[in-house]
Parts: sequence; structure tokens; C-alpha cells
Amino acid sequence: QVQLVESGGGLVQPGGSLRLSCAASGSVGSINYMAWFRQAPGNERDLVATITSGGSTKYGDSVKGRFTISRDNAKNTVYLQMSSLKPDDTAVYYCNADINTWGGGRVVYWGQGTQVTVSE
Repeated sequence: QVQLVESGGGLVQPGGSLRLSCAASGSVGSINYMAWFRQAPGNERDLVATITSGGSTKYGDSVKGRFTISRDNAKNTVYLQMSSLKPDDTAVYYCNADINTWGGGRVVYWGQGTQVTVSE
């Protein structure tokens, strides 16, 4: 079994910053890509950013230049540094990882989600 545990969400004012973390634990052999998605009420879950095992990154158009994804392979952890936050960034943020597990093959996992609210 593998668990993805997110942390770092909360309430922040427009223009502020937050850093999200997501740590994978359990039967983690190696991790292929890691990613962040977000879902606002009434909306579909959208891709925010991805990062490969080699460090290549991609971003959704709405967050380019404001958000930075990074990972610590030794800690099986992915981060999302969010800056210049806007009210439209308000959503539940989900961690996603493509993991080669010990004895279970290659599986895509989701975290439980962490709320980010951008408001005065």
C-alpha cells in the first residue's frame, strides 16, 4: 500500500504565498511523475503542474509564472510553491503520483486533498 499525504493548505490573502507538500510513503519502489491538480466547487479537476523523475516540469496556463513545482526524490516528496495568489486559485488541491510499488506493479495514486482559500 502507498499513501500520499498533503499538507500546507490554508487561508491566504490575495497576492500572498503558500507552499504545499505531498509525501509518498509505504511500498514505494520508485516514482515516475508527480503532479498537482485542483478542483473548485462545481468545476472539473484541472491539472496545475507536473514534474518527472528527471525534473522536467509543465504548468497549466493559469498558473505559469506564479507557481513552481519541485520534488525531493530522496524524501519521495513533491512541493508546490504558490505565489501571487488570486481568489480564482481557491480550490481543493490534490497530489497525484505514478508509482512503481513493491510487489504491486505500477499504480497511480491520489492524495486526500488540501483546501486553499484566497480571500481578504
